[in-house]
Amino acid sequence: MKLILKNSVEHLGEAGDVVSVKAGFGRNYLIPQGHAYVASEANLAKVEAERALAHEGARRDRLEASRRASQLEGMSLTFHERAGDDGKLFGSVTLADIAEQATAGDRLDFELDRRMIGLEEPIKTLGVVTVLVKLHAEVEASIEVRVEREEG
Repeated sequence: MKLILKNSVEHLGEAGDVVSVKAGFGRNYLIPQGHAYVASEANLAKVEAERALAHEGARRDRLEASRRASQLEGMSLTFHERAGDDGKLFGSVTLADIAEQATAGDRLDFELDRRMIGLEEPIKTLGVVTVLVKLHAEVEASIEVRVEREEG
């Protein structure tokens, strides 16, 4: 019996796969549990249309991420913070601070989410740090973050 899987089934296949199973397994388990439906011509055409739509959506998302990365590439953010004589900050520059300053003004036409910023821990010293921003599984951009001593 040929079935199309609605969702992933361990040791059988992923969602959208066409699988051959014994008639009893399909009729008594996969179909009643909602894991699969019969692989008719209409259903196969529907699955192909869904795959094409998903592929087009993924391509569009990747292109949008590339456009956003071009806006971020070469961006430099400067923070003025209070620091001790040894260069350690009294506070820190966090992901939220970086996201807020990057989206301030008219630099970007999208909202930069702090979860996109790849910084392991807050910046706690003076200097320059290059921070990666992950916009998509395949698209990254880098921002230069400068932390300078606050005057006064």
